Amino acid sequence: MMEMRGVYTALVTPFTKEGKVDYGKLGELLEIQISGGVDGVVPVGTTGESPTLDTEEHMKVIEETVKRAAGRCKVMAGTGANCAEEAVALTRHAAEVGADCTLQVTPYYNKPTQEGLYRHFSMVADTCKLPVVLYNVPGRTGTAIAAETIARLAKNSNVLAVKEAGGSVERVSEILSLCDIAVMCGDDSLTVPMMSVGAKGVISVASNIIPAELKKMTDASAAGDFASALTLHRKYYKLFKTLFIESNPIPVKAAMAILGQIEEVYRLPLCEMAQGNRDKLESVMRECLSGSFKF
Repeated sequence: MMEMRGVYTALVTPFTKEGKVDYGKLGELLEIQISGGVDGVVPVGTTGESPTLDTEEHMKVIEETVKRAAGRCKVMAGTGANCAEEAVALTRHAAEVGADCTLQVTPYYNKPTQEGLYRHFSMVADTCKLPVVLYNVPGRTGTAIAAETIARLAKNSNVLAVKEAGGSVERVSEILSLCDIAVMCGDDSLTVPMMSVGAKGVISVASNIIPAELKKMTDASAAGDFASALTLHRKYYKLFKTLFIESNPIPVKAAMAILGQIEEVYRLPLCEMAQGNRDKLESVMRECLSGSFKF
């Protein structure tokens, strides 16, 4: 079983001006991440706008990411779904093309019971070859994975970790009091607090922009150097928060467009930021990224 730790970047999916997936640009963004020293990347998660990619695009983004990563960083394929059979099919494909593990989001909209969640994740873990990272994000899915359910799932040797994006540092302690599983923070602004109580790293949105800085912050935390980690946390805290001033990935794609890294193109129902929020984002970027980028 692979070790889960450090920074995994939740990659945006770049589009052309015509709204097509820009695979060439995807490769460029991946090179930025690898140069920044991240431990891994997560294609086609929430940040990658998975709800608006069709199945063929979904699979190709994962395949292209694996091919271009070429073993230089891990690839955690976003292959979750609110249908267990669909999640299995996507995960099997990710395994076939060489992904290292899979991120499995809590089924959304259908609001399963804890027993249903257990059976859903178990089906993926038992029938697919990829290590499973559970993804708890109740603010988006409407259902939380109870700590007790995570503990049940952790008994499965193919369940590797859990991404905690419920906004609670206490959840890390609760989970680790019940089982031995790697916990990855799902909120950039909570990375240092969560790692202080046992989380192994972060699946990050902000690292789309500042991968090397997030790597330094998690490395310092993992080494117990929380003074250095806190310095970085405070430096980028406003950026961490402002990247969620509207629904992710709208702000991070806007920020990357401001920096000239991508076209600012979304697929409905996502759309461009309100001007007031965009102005605030650019102001925070100038404050936090001064000296690192040209605006």
